Amino acid sequence: MTVPAISFEFFPPQNLEGAFRLWDTVQVLTPLDPRFVSVTYGAGGTTRDLTRDAVATIHKNSGLRVAAHLTCVNATRDETLKIAQDFAKAGVTDIVALRGDPPKGEGAFTQYPGGFAHSVELIEALAGTGSFNIRVGAYPDIHPEAGSAQADIDWLKRKLDAGASEALTQFFFEADTFFRFRDACEKAGIDGSVITPGILPIENWKGARNFARRCGTSIPKWVEDAFEKATRDGREDLLATAICTELCSDLIDGGVDKLHFYTLNRPELTRDVCHALGVTPKAELRNVA
Repeated sequence: MTVPAISFEFFPPQNLEGAFRLWDTVQVLTPLDPRFVSVTYGAGGTTRDLTRDAVATIHKNSGLRVAAHLTCVNATRDETLKIAQDFAKAGVTDIVALRGDPPKGEGAFTQYPGGFAHSVELIEALAGTGSFNIRVGAYPDIHPEAGSAQADIDWLKRKLDAGASEALTQFFFEADTFFRFRDACEKAGIDGSVITPGILPIENWKGARNFARRCGTSIPKWVEDAFEKATRDGREDLLATAICTELCSDLIDGGVDKLHFYTLNRPELTRDVCHALGVTPKAELRNVA
């Protein structure tokens, strides 16, 4: 089996305990030699400063290539581009450009006065600077706000044409979901090799199920049934490792050579799955406080 290139997503800490968890996660996963790691941006821009600080610290102390999430929410164009420029000055030139979720309590995204109307505008502005490698989101299951699967694909093509180099997908439960999406993208003129599957190792089934329902990810009945039984039997972690490893193996067998893991700052399951896929430690982490 081909050993995949891997990358990881982290989220910024909001308290001291969260900071320790993030650094533990970085320490556990850095030896696996990811091609990059990303740091998320909270709904409504709520973690803007925390994201900036986490990105700068990981970049400075770990030697990892760090991609900062950047959204269109609650900021003017100038403010958003200033944030991007600050990242570049700190040596961070990878951006995951997203429209972003609306602030908590608001039902739909509304363009901020003087802000970007959508992700394509943000991507065009970032690409225009010539300073960034830009990644974007993609949705194998229909985005809750999209009119159809084809609308999702057409929007992804616009984002790539605007200057993005790679698309990271929302998580999914079955490899065929990704393959159908990739085939449809290729039919629409998108190079399938730029689409990287997003993988969610299921640390907590209840939380993962609720997240899937919110973001429109289809949950197969067999997954529901398996986790219900495993939870009763106290074998949830074992099942999660097996399901995630099998999903990744099926993707690799289908020609996928890159995987992006949503770690939720809980590294053990991600590490175990990577080991099962033949991703072995390359180096020890240094200089992390």
